[in-house]
Amino acid sequence: MMILKLNKIPVALLLFVILCTSCNNASKTKDASARFPLGKIEIQALGGGACAAPCYIAKEKGFYEAEGLDVTLVAGTFETNKTGLASGKYPVAMGDFQFFPSAYEGLDIKLIAGLHEGCIKLLAPPGSPIKEAKDLDHKRIGVDEIGGTPMAITSVYLANNGIDPIKGVTWLPYPLEQLMGVAERGQLDAIALWDPFATLAVKKGYRVLCDIGTHPLFKGRYCCFLYASGKQLRENPARIKAILKALEKSSEWITKHPEETAKIMIQKKYVACDDPELITELIKSYKYHSCHNAGTRHKAKIDALYFTDQLKKTGFLPKTLNTQKFVDNLYFELPVETENGRETTDNSNMGNMGSMGNSQDGSMVSH
Repeated sequence: MMILKLNKIPVALLLFVILCTSCNNASKTKDASARFPLGKIEIQALGGGACAAPCYIAKEKGFYEAEGLDVTLVAGTFETNKTGLASGKYPVAMGDFQFFPSAYEGLDIKLIAGLHEGCIKLLAPPGSPIKEAKDLDHKRIGVDEIGGTPMAITSVYLANNGIDPIKGVTWLPYPLEQLMGVAERGQLDAIALWDPFATLAVKKGYRVLCDIGTHPLFKGRYCCFLYASGKQLRENPARIKAILKALEKSSEWITKHPEETAKIMIQKKYVACDDPELITELIKSYKYHSCHNAGTRHKAKIDALYFTDQLKKTGFLPKTLNTQKFVDNLYFELPVETENGRETTDNSNMGNMGSMGNSQDGSMVSH
């Protein structure tokens, strides 16, 4: 009898420990859920560009966390970004109008905001005879990837100067950090670069053919937009709204603290540069919004109309495309919080988001 009693005591204690451990683990899971009610997400933003500052600062200053998001920033290519958006793995992506042809071809995305102005330059290497657009006819242009933002920007520049960006030049992709070296070896006639690489090249003697922050074709217009995965927007609109809100808060913080922003970006190695004065200068030039409202968001749609027409000139969108219809279906305006806490929107296609995406003629198609 004594042996049986002694055996029962350890079993009881063991059950008690297991029960307590389970409760403790459940509590931890609950705490994690309470801290990040909108879950874990990935955003492809680690490309070394200075203009992705809102993504970096939202992470470092806790703006994502404040909106209930556990965000991991990852690296990738234009193609991986598109794949991630289509599957819903990436709820949002930053990028310029290079996404427009993909949307025309059926990529399930929505343009939801504009982020900042110019961050790309088209350059000729030191000592090059190339001095203006016409000199690029049938020349070799280096870009970081085919179909990416620098290529899209350069294509618009070429098309507006009488050069066919599809047949009139040769596009050669190289890793971003190698483009200057390849050009200096005489293997490229011009290169299109993001900042800080572009501005660092200028300081080395590269000639500026087109700076989208100052060139009339691009000045005063968004260089970078924010796109949302159509799948995520339908299934979890609260998450998309939270990401946008975090990025807007981040942009507003950046406008007030450009020097500290530069310091954080360099210390955390988000940019391939150790010059805080240069990064501060670039951040100020991007003209992030100090406040956000329906008007600042609506400007994104206005610029989308403009760049759709520009892409029609390049051949990357058909000349017969109905610009207004295409942009009406691509653009999606999320509600804006007013000072009294209410939300407003003038979005005309919100009711169609339940099962709709983009078609080739700009009309809505079912998924």
